[in-house]
Amino acid sequence: MISNQILQSTIEGLKVISRIDLCVIDLEGNVLATTFAEAAEQSASVLPFVNSPADSQVVQDHQFFKIFDEHQLEYVLLAQGSSDDVYMVGKMAAFQIQNLLTAYKERFDKDNFIKNLLLDNLLLVDIYNRAKKLHIDTDVCRVVFLLEVDDEKESSALENVRSLLGSKSGDFITAVDEKSIIVVKELGKNTSNAEMDRIARQILESFGSEKRDRMHIAYGTIVQEIKEVSRSYKEARMALDVGKIFFSDRNMIAYSSLGIGRLIYQLPIPLCKMFIKEIFGGKSPDDFDQETLTTINKFFENSLNVSETSRQLYIHRNTLVYRLDKLQKSTGLDLRIFEDAITFKIALMVVKYMRYMESLDY
Repeated sequence: MISNQILQSTIEGLKVISRIDLCVIDLEGNVLATTFAEAAEQSASVLPFVNSPADSQVVQDHQFFKIFDEHQLEYVLLAQGSSDDVYMVGKMAAFQIQNLLTAYKERFDKDNFIKNLLLDNLLLVDIYNRAKKLHIDTDVCRVVFLLEVDDEKESSALENVRSLLGSKSGDFITAVDEKSIIVVKELGKNTSNAEMDRIARQILESFGSEKRDRMHIAYGTIVQEIKEVSRSYKEARMALDVGKIFFSDRNMIAYSSLGIGRLIYQLPIPLCKMFIKEIFGGKSPDDFDQETLTTINKFFENSLNVSETSRQLYIHRNTLVYRLDKLQKSTGLDLRIFEDAITFKIALMVVKYMRYMESLDY
């Protein structure tokens, strides 16, 4: 069903062109959209017209027109005046709104198809049969972008993205929950990661800076067939979650850039707890003081380079060595040894993952 806002915008545009007032009324006599204040006075005449066999009729210097959706009566259109010119404009307006009904119904059908496709609610044979009926290409390259607002989703966010990308017939913009907007983007062959980054950035930048700071966007890998679109969506969903855990400073993340975080995210919590207990005993990285944590993070940032780390921390090299020796005594891991450093880094990431999962339980 077309929104009242769309109906209002349509008849206002037609009035600007024709200078004739128009009104759209539902079958119960309620005014849905109008360009003149006296439209409500004609509501009582709608029911007799609805029940009559005529498709158009003149009543009290107003022309009435029936608007159908696949032979089902949907609206009554009023055009103010009884001249032939008013009749012509009224017929054109009714035809325009009838076409809008068809277009919106087709978009609704496509929207339902895409939602069911993303959620794996369709059998393989149904995917191709419905795609054929809806004139959707089945063998073009596509990728799924997932946009999430940390707060409640802005009511205008979906339309904002549609106005940015919706003009391209091969793209689909929809939502499967209250906080996420999904873009199924059709791509050309040999599309690079840099191009997908550009698209993701373009979507974010279509919002104001205040809204953009509360948004995160992720995308999956490129798929070649329509049956694989749900996989790209699942990848984008995972990228969004993993990004919040391990890349909290970014609001844009690609599934292909998740690295080891993707593996950790799929570990069961009991296994994580067992691993942390083996590495740290009864301790946790949360028990380390801020100075120790800063030293550890800076040491990793500088690829285990003692000289560069001490320079950036503005401390003597021997002070850094003392801190690393102290850490080795408490954990049994020497971060200057590559294997121990990798173990420690993974352990820190596992703890981050566990903290995130615990926060979801509250």
